[in-house]
Formats: sequence, C-alpha cells, structure tokens
Amino acid sequence: MARALSRRTLLQAALLATAAPAVTCAAGGRAAAATLPAPSAWALRPFELKDVRLGQGVFATKRQLMLDHGRGYDVNRLLQVFRANAGLSTGGAVAPGGWEGLDGEANGNLRGHYTGHFLTMLSQAYASTGDQAYADRIATMVGALTEVRAALRTSPRMLAVTGKWGGAHENVRGSYQYVDLPAAVLGGASAITLSVWVKPTHNANWQRVFDFGNNTTRYMYLASRNGNGVPRFAITTSGPGGEQALNGTAALPLGQWSHLAVTISGTTGTLYVNGTAVAQNTSMTLNPAALGTLTNNWLGRSNFADPVFAGAFDEFNVYSRALTAADITSLQTKEAKLSSAGLGNLASYYFATTADDTWADASGRGLTARLRRTWGGPSHPGFLAAYPETQFIDLETRTSADYTKVWAPYYTAHKILKGLLDAYLATDDARALDLASGMCDWMYSRLSKLPDATLQRMWGIFSSGEFGGIVETIVDLYTVTGKAEHLALAKLFDLDTLIDACAANTDTLDGLHANQHIPIMTGYVRLYDATGETRYLNAAKNFWNMVVPNRMYGIGGTSTGEFWKARGVIAGTISDTNAETCCAYNLLKLSRMLFFHDQDPKYLEYYERALYNQVLGSKQDKADAEKPLVTYFIGLTPGHVRDYTPKQGTTCCEGTGMESATKYQDSVYFKKADGSALYVNLYSPTTLTWSEKGVTVTQTTDYPREQGSTLTFGGATASFELKLRVPSWATSGFKVTVNGSAVSGTPAAGSYFTVSRTWRSGDTVRVTIPFRLRVEKALDDPSLQTLFYGPVNLVGRNTSTSYLQVGLYANAALSGDLLPSLTPVTGKPLHYTRNGTEFAPFYEGTEDPTHAYVRRSEPRVVFGNTDSQVANPAKTDGTTLLDEIWAGAPFSDKNALVTRVQSTVNSWVAAGRLTQADGQKVVTTAQNATYAA
Repeated sequence: MARALSRRTLLQAALLATAAPAVTCAAGGRAAAATLPAPSAWALRPFELKDVRLGQGVFATKRQLMLDHGRGYDVNRLLQVFRANAGLSTGGAVAPGGWEGLDGEANGNLRGHYTGHFLTMLSQAYASTGDQAYADRIATMVGALTEVRAALRTSPRMLAVTGKWGGAHENVRGSYQYVDLPAAVLGGASAITLSVWVKPTHNANWQRVFDFGNNTTRYMYLASRNGNGVPRFAITTSGPGGEQALNGTAALPLGQWSHLAVTISGTTGTLYVNGTAVAQNTSMTLNPAALGTLTNNWLGRSNFADPVFAGAFDEFNVYSRALTAADITSLQTKEAKLSSAGLGNLASYYFATTADDTWADASGRGLTARLRRTWGGPSHPGFLAAYPETQFIDLETRTSADYTKVWAPYYTAHKILKGLLDAYLATDDARALDLASGMCDWMYSRLSKLPDATLQRMWGIFSSGEFGGIVETIVDLYTVTGKAEHLALAKLFDLDTLIDACAANTDTLDGLHANQHIPIMTGYVRLYDATGETRYLNAAKNFWNMVVPNRMYGIGGTSTGEFWKARGVIAGTISDTNAETCCAYNLLKLSRMLFFHDQDPKYLEYYERALYNQVLGSKQDKADAEKPLVTYFIGLTPGHVRDYTPKQGTTCCEGTGMESATKYQDSVYFKKADGSALYVNLYSPTTLTWSEKGVTVTQTTDYPREQGSTLTFGGATASFELKLRVPSWATSGFKVTVNGSAVSGTPAAGSYFTVSRTWRSGDTVRVTIPFRLRVEKALDDPSLQTLFYGPVNLVGRNTSTSYLQVGLYANAALSGDLLPSLTPVTGKPLHYTRNGTEFAPFYEGTEDPTHAYVRRSEPRVVFGNTDSQVANPAKTDGTTLLDEIWAGAPFSDKNALVTRVQSTVNSWVAAGRLTQADGQKVVTTAQNATYAA
C-alpha cells in the first residue's frame, strides 16, 4: 500500500516536480497505445469494453437506439457554444438548446457539459463496436476543441463576414466580444452624428450598438432593442432617470443589414433607421460635450449588465456635425467615402479584414479600434470551456448558491475533461490528451493558490460548488501523465466535512443534494488508490451503506426532488420527482469501484438491480435523431408517466443516459488481479475475449427473459476459478453443470459459486437460476410494496392515480413463489395480469402510466384460491396472519404448510387476535386447498 500523503506534501511535490510530458508519441507522431493502469490496491481488474462484445437481447436493442443517435447527431451543434466562446465561426450551426445553450435554464451556465458526455458516448461506442464512424466524429470534435483553445490563448480576432459594402466583423452570440474605441473618439463635440450598419442575429433586449460612458450614471448609448424591442438612443449625466431619449417604432429585422444614425444639433436629436427619421426630440439639453472625457467607449458592449451585441458591424462613422437628411439618405446606397456625407471626421472604421485584433481609423485622427473580450482572457493557456472563466472566478468568493450566476463550473469542467480523456483512451489521439492535461494544469494554477478554508467553502455550496466525478477523472489522468500537479489537484477537491463524517460512519446525508455527492465518493476511492489514505476508502464504503438500502427505491434509484431525506424514509418520499437518473448512473460506478477493493456480493447485487431496472428503463424504446430519449426523474407516484424529453433538453441525466447505453457490458466480467479467477457478475448475452489467457467465453442467454445462461469456452486451455454470482433472490434451485454434469457444492444465495478446473475449448457451463415472484416492502410502510420477478421489477400499468390494492397470497405456491396469483399474458414474456391490471418489466421504456409501488391488501385468508371467509387479522406493526404463515416458505409439501398454519393460528388465538372458530376455518381451508409447487 502506498504511504499516505498529506495535501501539503502533495502540493509541495507538485511545485518541485518536473512535469511529465503530456503526450508520449510513437514514431509516426501518433500517441502510443493508451490504457489506464489498474491500481495495485484493486484485487480485481475490469475488462475493457472492446473485450466484451454484447450479443442480441434487451441491452443490445437499447444500445442500438443510442448508437444510431450518436452516429446521426450533428456534432457541430455541440461545438457551437465552444466556438462562439472563442469568437470562431460557428458555421451556422444551432446549439442544441436547453442546458447546452445561452437561452436555456440559468442562462445556459452549464453549457459545454453535454459535449463532454457526447464525447464519452462516442468513445464507448467506438471501443464497443470498432466502427470508424465514431472515431471520425471524435476526431472532428477533438480537432475543433483544439482550435477553440488556441483561439482562447490569443487576443480575439476579427471574424470576417460579408458586409453591406464589403467585409464586416461579426460578434458571434456567446463570444462576449466588443470593439474598444479610444477615449478621444467623440472629440468633445457639441454637435454630432453617429452612423453605423448593423446586422443583428438575436432578439435580446438592450443589446448595445454603441455605449460611451464612465458608469451607469454618465453615458450615451444606442441599443438595437429596448424593453419594447425597438431601437433606442439615450444620453444622460444622472443615470436612467435622467435619460434624454429617442425611441424607434419597429424592431430591426434579424439577419438583415440595417442602417442606424443619430444626430444632435442644438436641442434637437434625431434617430434614423434605414434613412427614415423615426424619432425626434427637440428638448435635448445634453450632447457629447456635456459628458466630458469618457472611460468606456464601446461598440457592442453596455455599461450595464446587458447582453453583448450579437451580430455584425459595417462602417461606423462619427461626425462633428449633424448630417442632413439628404446625407443620411446618401449613406443608404453608397459607402460613406462615396456618399455626400463622406467619411466621419472624428472616427471612421471600415471593419475590413485584419490579421490581428485592431482596425485602423480612416478619419485621419489615428484612433485605432481594438477587439476585446468583456472578461479579458484565460488565466492559463490550458483553459478550455464553452463560456468565460468568470464563473470559476466568482465561485472563489461566493458564499451562497445562485445558479443563474454560477452553476457548477467544475462539474462542467469534469464532463469536458472526462470526454477528452475517454477520447484519448479510445482513439489514441494525442490532441485529446494534451487538451485534458492542459485543463488540469489550468485548474491547478487556480485552485493551488487558494486557502484550504476557501476550497472547503466552495465545495460545500449547493449546485454552484458541485464538481461531479472530477476527482476520479483527474486521478485517472494522473496515471497517464505522471504529473505530480495532477495528483495534487485531485486532493484540492477534498470536502473534509463529508469525508470525516462518512469515515466516522456518521450519517449526515439528510438534506444533501444526492448527485452532487455520489460521484465525489468514487473519486475518493481513486484517491485512496493513489495515496493510500484509508479515510477515503472508509468514507466511501460507509457512504454506500447510508444510501443502499436506506435511501433506495426498489428500482435502484435514490433521491426525491434531487435531494435526500432522512434515513429509512421511502414511502414518505414518493413523488413525481424521485430517482434522478444520474444518481443511479453514479451509484453503479461507486458500487463497481468498491467491488474492486472488497468482493462483497452486495455491490454487484445493487449493480444488477439498478442496471436491469432504472438504468435500462430510463431509455425509451424509440428512435430519435435529435434526442437521446432518457429520463431525468422517474416519478414513483401511482400512474406516473415517464418523461423521456425532460426539462428543456440536454440535461445531466440525458448526458449520463447516453453513457450508460453504450457501456451496458462493462461489469459483466471481472478478473482477479493475478489472473487466477474470472468473475461472472451479470447474466447477459456477451462474448468475452480474455487475451492474456487466449480464452473466449460466450454467454448465450435471453436473460432476464430466460431463467439461466449457458457459457461456452473457446480458445486456449487455461486453469482458473470461474466465480458465478448467485443472486440473493435465488433462494432455491440455483444449479450449475459443466458439460452436462452437475457441479458438487451448495450455491448460497447472495454469494459467488466457484467452479475450479482447467478449461478447454468447447467446455460448456449451464447455469440455472429459477425466478420467483416476491415483494419488497418500503422501509417505513410495510404495506407499500414493489414486485420483483427474479431481477426484474414489475410495475402495474394503470391510469389510476391512487395506489392499486393488490393481493398476492391467494394462490401462492408451496415454494413461497407468489407468481401463481398472477396470470401470464400470452406472447409477452414477463407480462402478467392481476385484477385487470397488466404488470410489466420496469425496463421497458414505454409511456404507459405505471405503478412502481402498490398497496398490499389481503382482506381475507385465502389458500390455493379457496376463501376461508375469515378476515386476515393484523398485529399493531401491520404484520398479518398470512404474512406470518408465508414467512415460513418454502414448504417441502402441503403437510409442512398445514403444520405452519396450525402453529401460527394457535399462537394468534392464544394472543386473542383470532377466535378459535375462525382459527379452525383457516386450518381447514389450508388442508382442503390445492397448491402450486
């Protein structure tokens, strides 16, 4: 085990270390083969996606829908927000919208995250299928992001577009660029004309065409749209209340060139639009001379917190006189230099193509204009994002959450970082590794300068301080780059209050945002791997137990309205906003990671539950070119209909949903670190290629529609233990044969059954896993129950918005299996009916109203569909007579059941809960009934 390293030690080591090269290249200039080395602390090793081929079945069908989406979606739409932020041409691409656009929730403050998810999805698709189309799309995205970072590293450059008279400059929306003019541009003139051609591309109000001022008190501006959507000119020395204004009469058309001019002479001000005077004020007392020398002289930027102008500029001229109406008319059909007005004598800018960030002044006054960003530029050359660095800066002094200002910037950075690392691992593209390494260098340059108290405050802020799984990805990157700074960076995300509480097994989760904290723990396990600090691993293990099963719904999901409530409260939290899908995604990752350290079957029990139910069921069984069709919340209220196009789109859950659907096979098999054992964790139609041993293992099954699986060995002869997971619900009948012969031993539910031998090509293992219908009770209300058949959660399909009253003992089998009380639906595997309601697998991605939980109702004592006519009595804790009788199942035969009935009845009669006469009726009914085995 590695020696535990303190944060201070790691920081010092980082400062002293010689940085490892970001990229190791082969002779051809291509990055050397990239794999993440497995930590020595892991007792088990995963197989890569390329080593496990998914066969036909429920998973392959779902995956194909996502593969088709990944192949068909225009990646330039995802790149739009990145290119815009860098001031590059977006090629007319339209951002996806929702969370991935400026008009989405919280002003699009999370944009860029979805692009990272998409890169990961493409990387997994390529790794799983080998289809070059996915690699090509990855290369396109990585190439574009490389160009984006290069553009951000320099001063902004002119984006040349076709202008009214020739060339023009465009401010792409989201670029936060403006033109900075020298202070002398207005020349202290008392009479003035400002003339400009603009081509607006967005309809946000209060975008400034120009704004000359010192602050929000003394200024002069022209907005392309005021609060009513029409042009407005205003001048003031006393703030908004003292504005002397000119308002237009109609909105400027988007995507078309319009000419705007403002003249002031004496007390008269006039606003012209396309040569027509649309407003005049004859009572003006202010002019530029009254403003004095101004600090801020801008085209496209406001002295207020208004949107930066989105659109193009052509020919901006400033004259020290009021042009005549004839002069204004002349400017409509001719360039200024050819018009009767001539060039502006105070300033004149053509916006002709320039190689740098400046434009010469044609007035002869030498007032060079410069293109700038409102936020300046990155603090480090490794910065890469779809928005300015301002959110990261704001977070460092923020004390409370406000996602309209700061929405989880390090969370978004994580998605981008992980997408890039996955792209590198899948395609060996050295550019992707360089971008990822640069991002970590940049984050380290910011965070390493901050006091620990500041970091603790930042990471403790809901939403704004959320950082997702960034620690895990940084540690993974560290194993590739070897940079000490990267390991030091990972430790800068320690949230000590959480780590210390969980390490002490103190449950403080009530009221916390679930998905903000689950991925943190996976990162801390990786920090344990890298540093040997046991508090990380202990915290993660204890944390897992606080969630599973104490805050877990039957489908494997957790959270209500994204938050956790008190431990053990399940029925009391059921709502339309349960089980945020990201939570299941991240709990699967944490369970998997913990299993590498501790082979407790409970982790893979949970994995099967969440994968086969919530995760599989979160993907709609429908093709769509535009959307991945994945749930955000899964409401567990009666009659809830799943929403596969949640919120405004491009949400976190749609991002993780794309990832989940392209890695279904990632935990089917694990191998022991020394190669001495192969773990079969999940029963799924797959083919494993174990290259180190030259062995293939092919699982043939239609599980979970088939109650078992067949494993066929191929390739070389090899000796190792085959460890087959015995689900905890498989309480009887689990059998294993090798080449037709039964394997000795007694498989125990909730364990792994080991078959040790020398395996040869052609060997066949048959695993039989009998399913039975069972219920799971809500921890805080035993009468509220969810149905399982084997691993499959069965949900009622019924439009009722009240809990269905369901009885299941009426025809229960001697084995305790409740399935005989349901009626199979012909031709529909795993579909059953009860009292007119169809029960179907949760994993089917339909839009049927569903009942994940039902109200258990057994009003009378019934055996083998024979009604005793005796009311089913209950104890004060809700346990009924039938509950206590059937708790003794399985029964070897009818006599064993009758004996259980007699003893239970005697006990209840003695306690005064049942009369002697009714007790005898119950026993007689049990004796006379016929039972399924």
